[in-house]
Amino acid sequence: MNKKELNFILKQGEGQFIEFKEGFDKYIAKEMVAFANVQGGKIFLGITDQKEARGINITNSLKSQIQDVARNCDPSIKIKMEEFDNILIIEVEEGTNKPYTCSNGFYLRNGPNSQKLTRDEILDFSIEEGRISFDEQICNKFDYPTDFDLLKLKEYLQLTKLINNLSTENLLINLKVAKKIKDEIKFNNAGVLFFAKEPEKFFMTSKVVCVDYQTNEKVNILDKKIFDEGIIRNIQNSINYVNKHIDVLFEIKAARRREIPQYPLEAYREAIVNAVMHRDYFQKSGEVTIEVFRNKITISNPGGLVKWLKPEDFGKISSPRNQLIAELLSKTELVEKLGTGINRMKKAMANAGLPELLFSFNSFFSITLLDVTKGQGRDVPENVPENVPEDRKSLIITEIKNNSKITIPELALILKVNEKTIKRDIEKLKFKGIIKRVGPDKGGHWEMVKHK
Repeated sequence: MNKKELNFILKQGEGQFIEFKEGFDKYIAKEMVAFANVQGGKIFLGITDQKEARGINITNSLKSQIQDVARNCDPSIKIKMEEFDNILIIEVEEGTNKPYTCSNGFYLRNGPNSQKLTRDEILDFSIEEGRISFDEQICNKFDYPTDFDLLKLKEYLQLTKLINNLSTENLLINLKVAKKIKDEIKFNNAGVLFFAKEPEKFFMTSKVVCVDYQTNEKVNILDKKIFDEGIIRNIQNSINYVNKHIDVLFEIKAARRREIPQYPLEAYREAIVNAVMHRDYFQKSGEVTIEVFRNKITISNPGGLVKWLKPEDFGKISSPRNQLIAELLSKTELVEKLGTGINRMKKAMANAGLPELLFSFNSFFSITLLDVTKGQGRDVPENVPENVPEDRKSLIITEIKNNSKITIPELALILKVNEKTIKRDIEKLKFKGIIKRVGPDKGGHWEMVKHK
């Protein structure tokens, strides 16, 4: 500290990182914890609220008192002290073990003020700092064995390839999804999300929403599904949904046909697992959403990057919001190795000759996969016959003439394409006035309007 720096601070006044005090008083602990709970700050002893530098008598006894105050905070707070012109400057470091409290409560620095937190604010702050984890909290509403689904546990074990010689209760305890409390088996939230018969009975946040759009805009919905069958089935169903709704091109070489999916399976599988694993389950608004557009896929989940992970470290280190959920998934074949998913997605897209992934870290975390057209519209590769779409439409018309009650899944099976492609062709035929639908999807039938 020098005279020039001190004058600048006096001119600026108190703020997010600066607190003036005329002398040592009982409120100094409040200021320490308030700074430690955010990004740190400095307390200037010997300066009045009117920015007058009066100075104080600095002694070893005073310094010892100040160290005792910092040490008696819970947890202890690290400080440094510096003297300049009879001003004692106490530098409070940002804490690494938040939240910090003193005898008067929890405080948070907000501008020039140190605000006391309410109970709910303390809870929210602890969640944000990762001190309270959703997946490890006991779910008292869950009744074992009434609400427990043994089949889901068996399905999970098949995915893990674990050899189990334990009783069901001991297995659940060893998986860390349950505890024995007063001779009762109590499930935590992770256990409920994985192994409850009806997860939606306990959490509004357990579902995954999948939507298929006709274009690259959120306008015409071709198909929508909501999955709420537990974490494992939700992931599997979502992967199958994308498989069903993305395009497949056919490369024909030497009388052999090779299927080329619009996006590599590894990329969107990892993105789906990532969204379910890392969503903020405390945040009740919003769902894990998988949106399949004409030339892109966006997979998003409530909760941006966790506060303790810096953006520059994203994709380099594993820092899960839901440690237990991540651990349970890492035991299955759905996850190869924690902390490597982002790099595997990037590699899969690059190997497929597709654009780089797009990431967004706001209140929602999202990953967007673009196809070969960079999300703008598909070009037909040179080695794919250009008359394939017209041939397919002719075949659709023929099949409808032969069976007016034929379904879209049946057409997709016969023509060896996915249902999304059939739906798009059907929409074009309806728009051109060639066919029309009479009656509902179930129980209705097709009619030819005119034939070109």
